[in-house]
Amino acid sequence: MYDRALAELALPGMVDEAGAAPSVSAAERLGGPGESGSGAQPPLFTDGVRLHVPGAHVVSTRQVGSVTEALAHTVAARGVLCLYGDPGQGKTVALYQALRLLPHRMPVHRALVGVKLALPQLRAALLTAFGLPVKALTSRTDAADRALLEALTEPGVLVIDDVQRIAAPELDYLRLLADAPTTRTALVLCGAGAERTLARAPALASRVLTWHHSPRLDAAQVPAVLRLFHPLWHSAADEDLVRADECFGRGNFRTWAKITSHVYAALDRRTDATVDHAVLTWACSRLGPNL
Repeated sequence: MYDRALAELALPGMVDEAGAAPSVSAAERLGGPGESGSGAQPPLFTDGVRLHVPGAHVVSTRQVGSVTEALAHTVAARGVLCLYGDPGQGKTVALYQALRLLPHRMPVHRALVGVKLALPQLRAALLTAFGLPVKALTSRTDAADRALLEALTEPGVLVIDDVQRIAAPELDYLRLLADAPTTRTALVLCGAGAERTLARAPALASRVLTWHHSPRLDAAQVPAVLRLFHPLWHSAADEDLVRADECFGRGNFRTWAKITSHVYAALDRRTDATVDHAVLTWACSRLGPNL
């Protein structure tokens, strides 16, 4: 069932590592009620995800594909997914892509959480995610809990990014919601160190259906992925890119987005638009003293 759900998933405007665009039939799956008459898609990724340079493309790497598979499995099973990995590895971008690829326009609710929030703030964030009246319910704990449990009876996805901000007692509240026999909404917990955070809440950790680590780019992937990410890399030599990845990029896509931005700025000041070793070295020098 899960493989069939994934087989036709694709996102307009994306390219995979082979440079292939999605098929028309796959792209059409994203159409439907609620689209504007012009057929324009909303911005793909917001909420703090930045590519740092004009003309950049989101690349559907095999790491992104594995996140999509893990998400589709978990949503179909109405379970809990923990997506974890080091900062800058592309967890959030991959998750947003995977969410957009879910079939049938499944409702997605995203809870924005602050640092070390207490239970009332977590409850308010969840109410907001489901579009429930926060002011009317925050002072009525039982009514707020009933409203959330009712909202969770509908099939959909509840996403909590930066879950490492949440302390163990509040995580146990999420466990209670996920444990309710009427809950049909899948729960996605994402963040750098999310697996360590859940280790401090073993009751919730034991409910996680899918643990998925978002790894760095393999060194062999870097040249091809970068050329799909931005056309300025077409003139760069493979050996220069691999060497820069060993010394600076380290398979971290956020770091490579920054390098791309600096190279873009450097080429804008030159008549020669070739990315050579000198330009790449200069761009990497802009990353800071610790890299």
